[in-house]
Amino acid sequence: MRENESSATPNARISGRTNFPIVPVKDIRVLGLQADQGAYRPMVLVVDDEAPIADSLAEMLNQSGYAAIAAYDGEGALENALLMPPELVVADVNLPGMSGIELAIALRSRFPDCKILLFSGHQSTSGLLESARRMGHKFEVLSKPVHPGDLLARVKESLQTQTAYPAQCD
Repeated sequence: MRENESSATPNARISGRTNFPIVPVKDIRVLGLQADQGAYRPMVLVVDDEAPIADSLAEMLNQSGYAAIAAYDGEGALENALLMPPELVVADVNLPGMSGIELAIALRSRFPDCKILLFSGHQSTSGLLESARRMGHKFEVLSKPVHPGDLLARVKESLQTQTAYPAQCD
């Protein structure tokens, strides 16, 4: 390694700027939006091709009382879901290979009770969403950037209609 190179992993480096607000995780917890603190922690799968975003959201959810894991593409998310079925998936619409909408459809076919929250910062995804609606799929879509407090509120709201038991494999 050259002297001026960082020893950080590629996922730990952030190149470029984003328009996401920076909110320390410790500040989110005071909003009172944590999951119930009993032994049961709802499983949430967070999918974004930008590893720092997926990792940060998963960490925020973990510290707010959920059991959250991150995936960085649709195929990886499907593999994770088969190993540990999620009750909620929070996914970017724009993913490499399989889109977030294709992922949501695949997960819903396998886990019909799984809740889906999609988020997108691109106007171009409206065509994909309309196509999914015509096929009978309806997904909640949040616009990027999503404030962490708003996301936590949506996660909590989505999971309140969920039973107290994890999704079952078929």
